[in-house]
Amino acid sequence: MKPAARTASVSVVAVAVVLAVAAVLAPGLLPALGRTAPGDVPALPADAAPTDALSGTGAADPRERDDQIDPFDDAHPAIAGLDPDLRAALQAAARDAAAADVDLWVTSGRRSAEYQQELLDRAEQTYGSLEAALERVATPETSSHVTGGAVDIGPTDAADWVGRFGDAYGLCQTYANEMWHFELATTPGGECPAQLPDATP
Repeated sequence: MKPAARTASVSVVAVAVVLAVAAVLAPGLLPALGRTAPGDVPALPADAAPTDALSGTGAADPRERDDQIDPFDDAHPAIAGLDPDLRAALQAAARDAAAADVDLWVTSGRRSAEYQQELLDRAEQTYGSLEAALERVATPETSSHVTGGAVDIGPTDAADWVGRFGDAYGLCQTYANEMWHFELATTPGGECPAQLPDATP
């Protein structure tokens, strides 16, 4: 080994020894230097979860598949993930529906991209083609459910009630072939836009 190479090798070893000793004697020193000891892996927070690539709010939660959700259950991912203004409008409508003796629940709210793709795949199997499926189920990239901007209402009587009175809360039926699907598409008391025929992009 040439003298220069030997000197470099000794220097590397010396630096490694100094860092190892510092990690033991002064554990606060290495973070202050922006370094970690050999073999250390920065820990994630205990509640860290994989993120959904499209929404950044977490991967699919099994509760997303629930189809009778209390609109006031703010701990449920389908409700918690809704746009705050949509959630407020939904809950105001649910209170007034209850006062009118109409039971209202959410059959689907915010969805992860993973769950939305699952629904699209299932629709493609059911209807025989992607084209037919897209008339009923949007892609993860285009679905308002994935962004927390849409909510499906059940049962039928409740969907009908929101269809007739939802504009008072800003809630509008988006698609002509989905009487249960509502989005916050106007100001409270405003006029809802014309419905689209279906979910086809």
